[in-house]
Amino acid sequence: MRLRKKINLYTAVLFIFLLLLMNVSIYFIFSNLMMVNELNRAKAETKKIAFDVSKNVNDISPNDLLRAYLPIDGMIGIVNEDQRKGTLVTSDSEKQLSNRDSGFYPGEKSAIITYHHKKYVFVSNPIVWGDGSVVNLQITKSMTATEEMLAVLRIVLTAVTVIAMIPVLISSTILSNFIARPIRSMIDTMKEIQTSGQFKRLSLEEKSKDELVEMGNTFNHMIDLLQANFEKQEQFVSNASHELKTPLTVIESYASLLKRKGLERPDLFDESIEAIHSEAIRMREMTEEMLLLAKHQEKWNIEKETIILNDIIAELAKVYKNAYNRTVEIYSGDAIEAVTDIQKLKQLLFIFLDNARKYSDEHISVYIGQTSDEAYIRIEDRGDGIPKAELPKVFDRFYRVDKARSRKQGGSGLGLTMAKEIADAIDVRIEMDSLEGRGTIVTLLFN
Repeated sequence: MRLRKKINLYTAVLFIFLLLLMNVSIYFIFSNLMMVNELNRAKAETKKIAFDVSKNVNDISPNDLLRAYLPIDGMIGIVNEDQRKGTLVTSDSEKQLSNRDSGFYPGEKSAIITYHHKKYVFVSNPIVWGDGSVVNLQITKSMTATEEMLAVLRIVLTAVTVIAMIPVLISSTILSNFIARPIRSMIDTMKEIQTSGQFKRLSLEEKSKDELVEMGNTFNHMIDLLQANFEKQEQFVSNASHELKTPLTVIESYASLLKRKGLERPDLFDESIEAIHSEAIRMREMTEEMLLLAKHQEKWNIEKETIILNDIIAELAKVYKNAYNRTVEIYSGDAIEAVTDIQKLKQLLFIFLDNARKYSDEHISVYIGQTSDEAYIRIEDRGDGIPKAELPKVFDRFYRVDKARSRKQGGSGLGLTMAKEIADAIDVRIEMDSLEGRGTIVTLLFN
């Protein structure tokens, strides 16, 4: 069963159930009130009649006296203590009541009774008779009028229930359509995306703030994310193909040259082997960086601890001095602490220090300090710098400011992308500033 039909059915059933419950409650409450009211009125009338009968019992014959108080549709009578009926007077419509065994009650008695499938109000009051004996004055009164009123009430409530079902069914249909509309729109959009391969978004009412609009916004945000990831993947494949095409072309060209003239020219043989070897190494490094970047995106395994930033920088400066004979000047005061993953931080620093080494022949400066709420490491080089317009793009995959210079330096355009991924994983913020011809400043900020 579709969601729209379920909502329609469940809503209609719930409303009808509540309506029936309310009408049944109204009927029983009203019926009970009418019965109690009828009983109280009969008791009050019986007390008044008992007083009048006791007062006039010696002056008027019992039969005439009781007939004066006879209910229109009932019976009035006297019952002795030995449960023998004395004087009984019945209306023409209720002659059968004279056959009913009433009984004697020492005190007041009132009840709703059923006799011959009809309801009656029965009230018995003890009085002193003319001879000094105690007898019961009993009045039995038909409740036909009350039952007719209750029958009318049943008809009215039944009619109201049936008539009310019409707007209930209409409103439940409207409600189900209202709830299912954005869901239907979402399904249609998904099918359209599946069919066309294009990313579509839902049209939403900006004024509304309900859960359905929230669900639509979530769907649109998901589509935005999917589209962004798809475009990144598409760009990555395109860039990877382009980057691999160049070394493959070089290798193919030199291999063809060797095949045609390698034996005739030994100098060409050495040059070709060197070029092929160099391009193969570059391809391997690029592939390793791509695989490493993909692996990091899947799982980082972060292990944070409190470290001294001064010690980490001193260790890396020593490595660069021994490995590349490059001086890293360190400027710091007191020991600066930070909570981070030490191995990931070293990897991050290696990337920026290596870039500074590749694109600057002068010494590299590293500043370590503390602001009011953040520790920082600032790396400065005196290289060619990066144009202001290019700074927002430097973390994109395969992006290189100067492709010829990067290729000469062995850059693949993935280093800063990996640096951004690592920094995000260990909660380090990167700020980069650069001036062409003056150099680049990279600041790592620790919360």
